[in-house]
Amino acid sequence: MKKAIIFFSLFAVLIALLSLILALTHKVPLGEHIALIRVEGVIMDSRNAIEELKEYSDDPSIKAIVLRVDSPGGGVAPSQEIYEEIKKVKQKKKVVVSMGSVAASGGYYISCPADKIVANPGTLTGSIGVIMELPNFEGLMNKIGVKTEVIKSGRHKDMASVFRTMLPEERKLLQDVLDDVHEQFINAVADGRNMKVKDIKELADGRIFTGKKAKTIGLADELGNLEDAINLAAKLGGIKGEPKVVTKKEKFSFLNMIADSSLKELINVKNVIPTVRINYMFAP
Repeated sequence: MKKAIIFFSLFAVLIALLSLILALTHKVPLGEHIALIRVEGVIMDSRNAIEELKEYSDDPSIKAIVLRVDSPGGGVAPSQEIYEEIKKVKQKKKVVVSMGSVAASGGYYISCPADKIVANPGTLTGSIGVIMELPNFEGLMNKIGVKTEVIKSGRHKDMASVFRTMLPEERKLLQDVLDDVHEQFINAVADGRNMKVKDIKELADGRIFTGKKAKTIGLADELGNLEDAINLAAKLGGIKGEPKVVTKKEKFSFLNMIADSSLKELINVKNVIPTVRINYMFAP
């Protein structure tokens, strides 16, 4: 009898310890939680955000997700990938966006499909537009007497070259590309915010709005901070009382630090590498 009691006692302790370990490592959180995902800085890669969205959408203990966006935007493709993943997650969980200092251009792109958008009154958002910057070094090259020789297989293969002036035909081709991507942005916002395309077009000239103005024109739902967004998500997710928040801690890495520094330098020199870059980017 004593052996049985000892066995069941040890078994109960083991289960309790296992549950605690799993809860602390966020593998299987206990109870009802709100997941907090942060998208900060320039959006150049969608992998981390998508992985977190998928993980939390499949976790039954997560009742809603808060996406904290503090970003001026970034690449077109990663912004679109995060946008599409949020639409998939919404079929299972409520998604609330909390806007930080800036949630503009690509930062707004990934925000607009959420169930609710909470912005600070002074948040800078909007900037619904597309930008491509191509420096021209032709004058400088002529002054220092340097000439480039180009061998190409198609007449438009070097139309983004920084070493010569763009031809009118090439400008039109690139403008058509940007217009297409801009149209995709407008349609995405109209669909995400359940607004008419023509109403979004009137706002989609690249201008920015404060969070207060964004709420007035329908680009945001409520004014408030991150805590307000978490409480709103808890309400939408059916959590009573103060919600418990689950979030991933970012691991420190020298490689990530070097990569971030390199990216900042790349942005500071305005992408002077001879490669076409189309961005959803707010650049003050």
